[in-house]
Amino acid sequence: MINQLGQVMVYVNDQDKAVRFWTEKAGFQVLEDQEEGGMRWIEIAPANQTGSTIVLHDKEIISRMSPELNLGTPSLMFFTEDLDQLYNDFKNKNVTVGEIVEMTSTRVFNFSDEEENYFAVMEK
Repeated sequence: MINQLGQVMVYVNDQDKAVRFWTEKAGFQVLEDQEEGGMRWIEIAPANQTGSTIVLHDKEIISRMSPELNLGTPSLMFFTEDLDQLYNDFKNKNVTVGEIVEMTSTRVFNFSDEEENYFAVMEK
């Protein structure tokens, strides 16, 4: 039986650029940066979070190793307690953000990293 989501794999074109985006603009921290056998993986997570993490993999290397894999960006939904603060922080850091959408019981917006992968944030 599966009892926890451990890691989400995100395949990127430039791992260093992706790490800078997630740490400098989104407030994540690097938990692990490993390289073995020509393959590098970087595990990141929001600061002070326990639980699931994101692992950044080099898209080109993974496509050569496992050409059958779907290397598209997963649709990730992040949570925040202060949507307005995060939205303004992203805008001040020149992160591409969509409009805040008012839903029945919450609000959301989307944002993209520097490779134009889109993610969403929900106030919760």
